[in-house]
Amino acid sequence: MSQFHPIKLPGGQKPVLLVVLAHPDDETFGTGGTLAMYARRGVDVHLICATRGEAGEADQQYLEGYATVAERRMDELRCAAGLLGLKSVIFLDYRDSGMQGSPDNSHPRALAAAPQDQVASQIVEHIRRLRPQVVITFDPIGGYRHPDHIAIHLATVQAFELAGKPEYSDPAGQPPQKPEKLYFHTMPHGFLRLMVKLMPLIGRDPHKFGKNGDIDLASIAEVNFPTHARVNYRPVAQIRDDASACHASQGGGRMRGGIFGPLQRLVASNDTYMRAFPPYQPGEPVERDLFQGIE
Repeated sequence: MSQFHPIKLPGGQKPVLLVVLAHPDDETFGTGGTLAMYARRGVDVHLICATRGEAGEADQQYLEGYATVAERRMDELRCAAGLLGLKSVIFLDYRDSGMQGSPDNSHPRALAAAPQDQVASQIVEHIRRLRPQVVITFDPIGGYRHPDHIAIHLATVQAFELAGKPEYSDPAGQPPQKPEKLYFHTMPHGFLRLMVKLMPLIGRDPHKFGKNGDIDLASIAEVNFPTHARVNYRPVAQIRDDASACHASQGGGRMRGGIFGPLQRLVASNDTYMRAFPPYQPGEPVERDLFQGIE
C-alpha cells in the first residue's frame, strides 16, 4: 500500500495548491518538503516565481556554459521542479532586488520597487486560472527580511482577497475565484534558536549568516510566529534533499552537511505554517494537512 494517501475533496474537486515566492530556490529551501509531499498525494502543485534570481551570487565553477547567473538559476529551478513534482512554474518577470541596501534595489524592474497593485493583479490572474483551494507564500517578514520576500508576501495577500471579488476584473477577464485557505510559511523557530546558541561555539557569528553574511539569524530567531499547521515531510525528505542539490550555485546540497546537517535531519523534517485565512480560532488544534476542512 502506498504511503502517499491521495487528497480527496468533496464533489470530486481536483486538489490544487499554489505557492507564490520570489526566487529560484525559495520553493525548495523553504517549502520543498510540503510541495513534494502534496504532489505525491495527487495534488496539482503550481509555483509562481516572481524573479529569476538575477542578484544571486555564484562561484565561477557554476557559471561555466551560462551567460548569466539568472540562466543558471532557471536551470536549477527546472531541475528542482521536476524532482518535487511541480505541475507548472510561472515567472512574473520582475528582477531580483537583492538584500536591503544593495544597488539592485534601484533597478527599474526590481520586484521590491514594483507597485504592489500591479504585482497583485498578475497573481489574481493566475489564481483565477488555476483555481487553487490552498495558497502558500512567505510570512510577514519574508523569512529572513529579504525585500523581495516581503514584497511578494504583501502582493499575494492582496491578490488572495481580490481574486474572489466579482467587481475586480483582471486583464484576462476570468470569473472570480477565492481560494479557501491562505498560509504563510514560517521559519522553524526552535531550530533557529538552537543554531544561534551553537554557532558561536564553532566560531560562527549568528548575526552574519549566509554566503554574504547579510542575514541576522539571531534577530530572526526572536520572531516567533504561531504554528497553525505542520506538514511532516519525512517520507519525501530525500526528494527534498535531491531538489536542494539542484540549486548548487546557491549552496543547495551542502545544507545537510557539516555540523548542523544531522541535527537538521533529526528535528527539521517538518514545514510549519501560520494560517492567515480562514482566521485561526483559539483552541484549534494544529493542522496536519493544509487541505483539512475544505468543502
